[in-house]
Amino acid sequence: MTSEPTPWRATVLTLFPDMFPGPLGVSLAGKALAGGLWALEARDIRASAIDRHRSVDDTPAGGGPGMVLRADVLAAAIDEAAIASDRPRLLMSPRGRPLTQSQVVDLAAGPGPLIVCGRFEGIDQRVIEARGLEEVSIGDYVLSGGEIAAMALIDACVRLLPGVMGKQASGTEESFSEGLLEYPQYTRPQEFEGRQIPEILISGDHAKVAAWRLAQSEALTQTRRPDLWARKAVQRGTKSTTDG
Repeated sequence: MTSEPTPWRATVLTLFPDMFPGPLGVSLAGKALAGGLWALEARDIRASAIDRHRSVDDTPAGGGPGMVLRADVLAAAIDEAAIASDRPRLLMSPRGRPLTQSQVVDLAAGPGPLIVCGRFEGIDQRVIEARGLEEVSIGDYVLSGGEIAAMALIDACVRLLPGVMGKQASGTEESFSEGLLEYPQYTRPQEFEGRQIPEILISGDHAKVAAWRLAQSEALTQTRRPDLWARKAVQRGTKSTTDG
């Protein structure tokens, strides 16, 4: 008798477990969660506090404003989660490596991460090092805590899991999947406030439609994300050198 495969799992360590599933409990992610295509565990960091006051933070060494999440408390919370050694350990942090679609693809293909949601002024550096936490950022701005960032990361992964999206092609023809921003989309009515759907999209010529979409993606990427366009140019140059 064969056992059922273990679903992709997100284990979240947070001071506010009631924030979950939140938006992850509706739409595609919510249906997939209810259907057992993935699993979510939100664990309260405060449950691992070691004193009767359930303290989780203390003042920064060296002085300064705010509070810092204690290394001993967070380390205990990570250890008590008892995750498998092959699961990534992530810390949502504005100083982390920017989250990319390629990283999302890799995370979605694995068993699912443990995600630590920071609060206050941050967490003790020693627990980052001692528990091998990889810092991940969703943008160059600061949130009140890592929970919203964790939800964004989880949602990006869940939509790529087998059986979650209705058409698998939806995951391959969108922004960042090929290092480009997605082309403009249109649907009925054919005219809206004097604006028409581009004729080429209703021509029935699939080759011309594909070429138009690629050109639009390239133009948008050049204009709005020159950093992505430059990276794409480097990739093309590397591929040409390799092929040659």
